[in-house]
Amino acid sequence: MAKSWGGWAAILGSNYEAIALYRISLGIMLLIELVSRFQYLHPFYSDAGTLPLNLLLPKSDSLYKAVCIHCYSGSMIYLQLLLSVQVVLAVMLVVGYKTKLASIASWVLYLSLTLRNTWLNFILDRYFHYLLFYSMFLPLDGAHAIDAKKYKYDHRKTFISPGTIALKVLITWLYWDAGYGKYSDPLHGWTLNAKPLPALDTYVRHTVAARIMYGLLGPSGLRLMTPTVVYAEMFCAPVALLGSLVGSKRIVYATIIGMCSIHIGIAFTMRNTVLLSSVACVAWCIFLPSGVGTDVGFSSESKHDKRVKLQQHGASTWAKRHGLSTLIIATFACGSVWFEMFSDQCNQSHKHIWSTLLHNRWNVFVGAEEYVTWEIAPGQLADGSIVDVWSKSDEVNWNMPGAGAPCTSTARAGRWRSYPYLAELEGEDGEVLWSYLCRQWDEENRVHEAGNEGKKLLKFNFFMLQADVKPNMGFSATRKRLIHSHDCLSNTNFVEKDDGNETFDFAKGEEL
Repeated sequence: MAKSWGGWAAILGSNYEAIALYRISLGIMLLIELVSRFQYLHPFYSDAGTLPLNLLLPKSDSLYKAVCIHCYSGSMIYLQLLLSVQVVLAVMLVVGYKTKLASIASWVLYLSLTLRNTWLNFILDRYFHYLLFYSMFLPLDGAHAIDAKKYKYDHRKTFISPGTIALKVLITWLYWDAGYGKYSDPLHGWTLNAKPLPALDTYVRHTVAARIMYGLLGPSGLRLMTPTVVYAEMFCAPVALLGSLVGSKRIVYATIIGMCSIHIGIAFTMRNTVLLSSVACVAWCIFLPSGVGTDVGFSSESKHDKRVKLQQHGASTWAKRHGLSTLIIATFACGSVWFEMFSDQCNQSHKHIWSTLLHNRWNVFVGAEEYVTWEIAPGQLADGSIVDVWSKSDEVNWNMPGAGAPCTSTARAGRWRSYPYLAELEGEDGEVLWSYLCRQWDEENRVHEAGNEGKKLLKFNFFMLQADVKPNMGFSATRKRLIHSHDCLSNTNFVEKDDGNETFDFAKGEEL
């Protein structure tokens, strides 16, 4: 019979089956993300895209250039090769083959990929960055791995390492930071008396599932539920740790299921959050108690009984085995504190690596959503017709987009969501960014082939449209804001003109 689970070992440590589930699920999520990145290589990572190396590298210091392996070349073949290597490494994590090599290389290359274009960096990348970093200090091949057959010990055994301690501290900080950010919202959007609308009422309305939920709970139900999210985030990890201390699997499982249910709810009710919600659930694997494999039917009791228990190590032996890991993790953690409290380089993500490497804040969705936004880009072709360049449609529709439910997602999802927020770019940076839409349209419509000359894009306006969030799933009248006017036949769109910034007549938008 295995020793009962609980105590400080359960708080600070983990077990090999829990880490195996962590490895497999993280590898699968990473694989999905990396495969999706192939479609973004040309527009966002290659020299033919929106941020060629000749614009990035002059702004970057020598350390940035050395760490960013994806900055060594801007050719598509090189980038496809690197991304293919990352995909192979993710598969190695899933199957448990050479996991130390796979985890280290995956973290280094994911950091490099993020540095290649930090415009695209958002909280999903921060999750991968930290979960991959701490995976380097975990025995990923201890169970349910190709390499696990060379080990002979009880997979249920609870052990303590710098990796298990650091990862649990990270998850505790992550949810406390997210919850406290909502709690301290100056507009009190996550409180019971939020005015005019509680935060959940403004977020849970963008999908069919969200409308069903809204219909079931109603405005009053969402108002009552809103503050529970705050306290669930702030105290979920402490409750799980308390359950570990007293040896209560019921408390630990209930906490994990509860938090994963929140993330699943986010995935169903908010667009473009499925992968983010899934990765957030992966992090909770480290809290799974001893015997989780048997509890969920992942492994059988008989397998464990045939294994030899791992030899116990004293404090001095533990320090020798984990001294280097402790030093690296402590340095990394101190670096995050330095960056947050003393560094003034937060907005220099293209010059230094520190904001990408050390940023460790998780306070997203801190207030109620006051309005929703979407984009359109009416453009004029050589044959005189008007199209929407952004949605790649022959018709320009000024109405709020959506299929079965109001939708605030852009016509281009995924990494394209960062594009409209780069409007402040000027000079050559802005010219290359906006000219890409011209080149993309022309290439996809084969304007250089005989008979397609009339499809050539001459110019476009890029609008951001907004509508205020109103009670009872309502929205205000749409208003528009011109982000940029671009002449595809000119390379001087950002040169100051005496007549000021002129908007093209074809996209005045009287429809509004």
